Amino acid sequence: MSSTPSAAASPATISNFIRNIIEADLASGKHRSIVTRFPPEPNGYLHVGHAKSICLNFGLAQDYRGKCNLRFDDTNPEKESEEYALSIQEDVRWLGFRWDGEVRWASDYFERLYQFAIELIQKGLAYVDDLTPEQMREYRGTLTEPGRNSPYRGRSVAENLDLFARMRNGEFADGAKVLRAKIDMASPNINLRDPVIYRIRRAHHIRTGDRWCIYPMYDYTHCISDALEGITHSICTLEFEDHRPLYDWVLDNITIPCHPRQYEFSRLELHYTITSKRRLLQLVNQKHVSGWDDPRMPTISGMRRRGYTPEGIREFARRIGVSKSENSVDMAVLEAAIREDLELRAPRVMAVINPLKVTITNADGAQAREADFHPNMPELGKRVVPFGKELLIEADDFAEVPPAGWKRLTPGGEIRLRHSYVMRCDEAVKDAAGKVIELRCSIDHNTLGKNPEGRKVKGVIHFLACEHALPAEIRLYDRLFTVPEPDSDRDVDFCKHLNPASLTVVQGWVENSVKDAAPETRYQFERLGYFCTDRRDHQPGGKLVFNRTVTLKDSWAKEQN
Repeated sequence: MSSTPSAAASPATISNFIRNIIEADLASGKHRSIVTRFPPEPNGYLHVGHAKSICLNFGLAQDYRGKCNLRFDDTNPEKESEEYALSIQEDVRWLGFRWDGEVRWASDYFERLYQFAIELIQKGLAYVDDLTPEQMREYRGTLTEPGRNSPYRGRSVAENLDLFARMRNGEFADGAKVLRAKIDMASPNINLRDPVIYRIRRAHHIRTGDRWCIYPMYDYTHCISDALEGITHSICTLEFEDHRPLYDWVLDNITIPCHPRQYEFSRLELHYTITSKRRLLQLVNQKHVSGWDDPRMPTISGMRRRGYTPEGIREFARRIGVSKSENSVDMAVLEAAIREDLELRAPRVMAVINPLKVTITNADGAQAREADFHPNMPELGKRVVPFGKELLIEADDFAEVPPAGWKRLTPGGEIRLRHSYVMRCDEAVKDAAGKVIELRCSIDHNTLGKNPEGRKVKGVIHFLACEHALPAEIRLYDRLFTVPEPDSDRDVDFCKHLNPASLTVVQGWVENSVKDAAPETRYQFERLGYFCTDRRDHQPGGKLVFNRTVTLKDSWAKEQN
């Protein structure tokens, strides 16, 4: 599977410091072409923050005619699974990107990583340590106090080589010993205070099985993997900025011809959700959501199931940009990008979520009418909008006592039925409690496809003919949390901020034209929002299930003010 580069960077591309670096490197001849990588851990599903990184790394490779590798950091076998690895590959493909060559794994390099560790030992730059984790923390020091050398730091090269080989052979218990880099216990950068580079851990690995009982640490593995793959620009988030000196130290002290450079950018923090894998796993395990692909989740699979488009997510990533400054973004920015993309591509149909029955008293001779699926996209075709004696409209489109500026239905008032006749409300029928349960109305037969003579009708509402309407389960999704930063207070359980109205399931009705829609088909329900057939539960020609992707306008901001 190869990357598919574009001819040049898009004119709409927003410049950033990483692009400036790449362009300078290419112009100076430092690099003839660029190679980037996306290096996820297969220990969970990818979220919107990963989507930003995917768009950055793969997008740079496309725009500058380079390559981007997909490499799994599979050095923590206890938390990794084939399910996660497959989902990550599917997410990258769904977003519209292709990696260069085969999928790569850190485990591809386990033997070479081991040999590089031997080289460090032979150079006197690594040693086997017997300190317990508690002792190691005590010896490490603090941000204001230097650390102390381990009593095992002075072991000879021969002893360290012997102990490290025995670690590999499984002679010691898990956690009994570690291999540490010998750097500087007094360094002001705690990451350089003799970091652990190998630990003993007997855990079945998804690719190497039980062949290894020692596993390399991320900081050691990542830089060497980058170098072995010829990565030119190793791009990561700002929390790894303090790790860059260790990245460079490892590569400076082993025999390897390539020395990539690491560049850091600010990670995405999206309001009204969370982007911590640990927190997301908690939501799944505690069944606050139905799974990793719950449409309320900020995972790529959740956004896909909700009906977000790859194009909309890529546009969102372009808009928020890449920088070193804080990247805290309101959910409205993401929703706007999705809404604008769907406006251009989603067929428009009618649906009723909160139905009120309408009886047309003069329906004899009324006709159906053909209507476009999209006013600006004739290629989407047309469908027939049926009419009948009994209709369904939204209950919210009728008011006995209308507020000022009301342009919908009232007793004695007229409106236009979308793609159909002008209709007048003649009578409101109520139940014993005084609730309106039916409207009796009449139509002007001379207004099908044209305006009435001698009067103006301002309001337009949507409707369905009962005889042709199809029942549908409609899932109204909203934001998962009620506050912008649910995880900001470490003393308060973030689950206390869960939005109880984040999912409302209603029995609604839809046009017959959507009967055979495949899963993941997107529509605009006119006047209601954008909806998508559920990729799990929707059955074409059978049970119809629609997820609300996003409202037509940003109604959340108004509700919060």
